[in-house]
Amino acid sequence: MSIEVNNESAIEVDEAALQRLAGYALDIMHVHPDAELAIVLVDEAAMEQLHVQWMDEPGPTDVLSFPMDELRPGTEEEPSPAGLLGDVVLCPQVAQVQAETAGHTLMDELLLLTTHGILHLLGFDHAEPAEEREMFGIQRDILVGFSRYDRQR
Repeated sequence: MSIEVNNESAIEVDEAALQRLAGYALDIMHVHPDAELAIVLVDEAAMEQLHVQWMDEPGPTDVLSFPMDELRPGTEEEPSPAGLLGDVVLCPQVAQVQAETAGHTLMDELLLLTTHGILHLLGFDHAEPAEEREMFGIQRDILVGFSRYDRQR
């Protein structure tokens, strides 16, 4: 898989961990090995601009997802087609505040937000209670599985 991580923010993060998580999540969701994903970390001003432009909402947000080829999860027998999954845009400054509130590290928050963004790229949403249960359950399973997987490396 082609997973590009580009940190345009002033906050130093473990880009390799974000890349490993993304690869793990896409593998679990049976996305074609030739799919492409970009993860971009931006500062609050850039995120606010994107948030206003694409969501018509003021202020910076934690994560935005920009799907390209509308790929959906595959199965073990039939992975998704190859293509451009899209972009996940993260704002470490907003994530830092959320991490402090949640009582965990910035990196934990960024891993959660990356997973959340990838699931949005794959067509998941959380507008309705049933959708939220499904999406957040998959998100939790990916994060728990990745934690185990990454420790064994």
